[in-house]
Amino acid sequence: MGEILKRLQQQSIDARPANAHEILASVETEQIVPPCQICGGRGWLRRNVIIGHADFGRAQPCECQLEMSEDQRLSRLRRYSNMGVLSQLNFGDTIPDGRGGTVETKQKFRFAFDTAISYSSEPKGWLVLTGSSGTGKTHLAAAIANRCMERGQPVFFAFVPDLLDHLRASFNPEHELSYDELFEQVKSIPLLILDDLGSQSATTWADEKLFQVLNHRYVAGLPTVITTNTPIDDMDERTKSRLEDSLVAKIFDLGFHASNKILTGIGEIPSSMLQMMNFENFKFDNKTLHQSEKQTLEASFRMAQAYAKDPDGWLVFLGNSGTGKTHLSISIAKSQLDSGKEVFFTFVPDLLDHLRYTFSPDSRVTYDGLFEKVKRTPLLILDDLGAESATPWAHEKLYQIIVQRHNERLPTIITTRNLPSTQGDPIASRLNDPRVVQVMPIEAPDYRNSGSGSARQ
Repeated sequence: MGEILKRLQQQSIDARPANAHEILASVETEQIVPPCQICGGRGWLRRNVIIGHADFGRAQPCECQLEMSEDQRLSRLRRYSNMGVLSQLNFGDTIPDGRGGTVETKQKFRFAFDTAISYSSEPKGWLVLTGSSGTGKTHLAAAIANRCMERGQPVFFAFVPDLLDHLRASFNPEHELSYDELFEQVKSIPLLILDDLGSQSATTWADEKLFQVLNHRYVAGLPTVITTNTPIDDMDERTKSRLEDSLVAKIFDLGFHASNKILTGIGEIPSSMLQMMNFENFKFDNKTLHQSEKQTLEASFRMAQAYAKDPDGWLVFLGNSGTGKTHLSISIAKSQLDSGKEVFFTFVPDLLDHLRYTFSPDSRVTYDGLFEKVKRTPLLILDDLGAESATPWAHEKLYQIIVQRHNERLPTIITTRNLPSTQGDPIASRLNDPRVVQVMPIEAPDYRNSGSGSARQ
């Protein structure tokens, strides 16, 4: 009946008219091949051996597999592998140096290409291919899969977001595979290929399922190929530890295209700013300044120096453009960077643009990955808060960042021209909390118009 319903649903796209009686007749006349009594039609079995045995966790071909012709076996493997149109990709049609790019990226691809060929002959350990879209990661992974299937080795190829969707759907009693069956298949298949790891939604459930798969295959030593657009440093620590284990995994970085450079340096401070803005060249003794202006500049300078030694709580520099807010923030950042600490610096309107850009298919940074990094980075500097477009979406994103960091009291520096004070505004409430936030107002003229030549900004 399930087959009849499927065919009825296809009538709208079927060129030949059909009715229920014709479909029923065609189904009844099809040759029905009974499943193997040994493996239930799966074609592969796992031996019941103790942990540590050479065959532990490894699939063995059933007798029904051995009785198939080579063509039948390859056809079955391709259907089972979930490859689809990728079943046409092979090493023979691959350009060894890749398609275009710089001399460096061509060398990287050639090295990965040669390694992939060797790996496909006898898969051992893990092969991790990183790089932006279009660098050839999926092509090499598919070529490995097809070469292995030609040798009779079963492969399961999975685009990670789709795999998680399938696992969720398998909880439905009407699904063709139960959750346990599908999950066991993914964990224990002789060769698993996970395409685009890191592109999935970063939910607790998804992270846990993926780690269970990776950890099982890591412990059992099962061959695994992984492609990812996400820098491994941005992955959760458990996954990162498995991928970076040099005894198990080999990592090949195929590089990143220019179209992704918009996101390559997010959070980094340009070297020119680090050279120009430091404590040594911050001036607050200009003779043209009024005494009150000198006092606010010196007080902010001393506070910045103290904060740089031990960042704790929040520091808000409040003042007009050109008074030195950004200069002091970068000076603190430089001190932290020189000590080997991590700093994330961003101009607030740019941060929101980057978050929007992560939804683009060309982005190698996921929205969840970037958003989590901003929320949890050890020291965050939000430059020029209030200069962003006041859209509900922008306000919501900033609210989520600020609430997360305020609740956990994560060190944060904010520069702003106006401290929000609207009653009931959750962002204003956090920024005006004296238990966490130290506000340093700077009352000084714009140095750019002073003619003093000061480096202060």
